[in-house]
Amino acid sequence: MLVIRRKKSESFLIGNDIRITILDCAADGVRVAIDAPKHVSILREELSEAEQINRVALAPSTDSLLSLQNTLSHILLPDKNKDQ
Repeated sequence: MLVIRRKKSESFLIGNDIRITILDCAADGVRVAIDAPKHVSILREELSEAEQINRVALAPSTDSLLSLQNTLSHILLPDKNKDQ
């Protein structure tokens, strides 16, 4: 991890096309401006973490898929032994 000290209105570059500028420093936080190409995704870390949690929650587990398959097979393919 690189740690950089910057003062208000100072910038640093990431690669050739991303510029981070310090706008304001206060006791409750730092305001930064990010100038980057449109194809570069910029997302606050807590939103990225929430997005990942949502993806995991939406992904079906193997157990739930097997249970669903078993239930559907009984509904769609009734047990032939019941009629005998």
